[in-house]
Amino acid sequence: MLSDRENWLRAVEFRGPEWIPCGVGFAPIVWKTYREDLVKIILDHPRLFPGFQPEHANFFDEMPPAYRQGEYYRDNWGCLWYNEQEGLEGQVVEHPLADWNALETYRPPDVETKTERGDMDWQAARRSIEQARAAGQLTWGTGERLFDRLYFLRGFENLMVDIATDDPHLPRLIEMLTKHELALVNKWLEIGVDVVGFHTDIGTQKALMISPEKFRKYIKPMFMTLFQTCRRAGTHVYLSSDGQLLEIVDDLIECGVSVHDPQLRANTLEGIVRAYKGRLCANVDLDRQSFAFLTPAQIRDQVMQVVDAMYDPRGGLMISGSVGGADVPLENVEALCAAIEEFCFP
Repeated sequence: MLSDRENWLRAVEFRGPEWIPCGVGFAPIVWKTYREDLVKIILDHPRLFPGFQPEHANFFDEMPPAYRQGEYYRDNWGCLWYNEQEGLEGQVVEHPLADWNALETYRPPDVETKTERGDMDWQAARRSIEQARAAGQLTWGTGERLFDRLYFLRGFENLMVDIATDDPHLPRLIEMLTKHELALVNKWLEIGVDVVGFHTDIGTQKALMISPEKFRKYIKPMFMTLFQTCRRAGTHVYLSSDGQLLEIVDDLIECGVSVHDPQLRANTLEGIVRAYKGRLCANVDLDRQSFAFLTPAQIRDQVMQVVDAMYDPRGGLMISGSVGGADVPLENVEALCAAIEEFCFP
């Protein structure tokens, strides 16, 4: 049997994986609500959760910053977060570059010492990557946020107006972010990782937040610089970006994206098949908004339909199930795990 790492790489590179790479994730609020019952489900599905240790299931006893109800939190970019529901990520309520005059003196955090919300120890990161590599595991670097960083810094409405009016300050802001991200990417490439992951929510349920033309003018050059730097080094690019992105899938391929996680509800199964199948590895993000309302049988059907439509023996398919709310019944969590195991593993 292939290692998880080799199987993942074969799926991305269309080289015939033995099974469909897959996973189920839980938001902190789900852990907080269902702790013991969730541990039991995880232990019942060791293929999905290899190496899980029940004694380590206390990692959300204390919620991380920006997940604590009623708390304000300022990150290392100077963005002020506020949370209204414990266990779900809050939102930025104060933007350090809401006034363009602040751009003159603004400096992003130092990649040598800081992450978005904490300190960075590159020696520890190197040791962790080396240990994972020695164990035959897939190794990851974190590229942090891209388009969403822009609206965290400027404010969403401000950024939309900037893009619509071609504000002359905007290229300078994007250049600053690109330089920061490039320095971060090069640190991971120096260590040597299999893949660098980036986050860049840029879609709504029905379309991009900005027009494809504006995307190609302002955002695509940043993607091209960062992603091609990874690909030239032999490192894959994982792009996590919610919403409907069908209009720019060709652009993502051109920029060097190796894997994208299209949301099933926003993009539709037909749209994902048309835009991704045989062209770009899709980690299909199952319809998490439906999990609270479907029956276990309907959840199984959803997984089966995705696999039936997207499966290609060469690869190009992954499956992701994200349980984001404590309103999802435990029987549906179990059904999700069982269905993914049934249809993704040989």
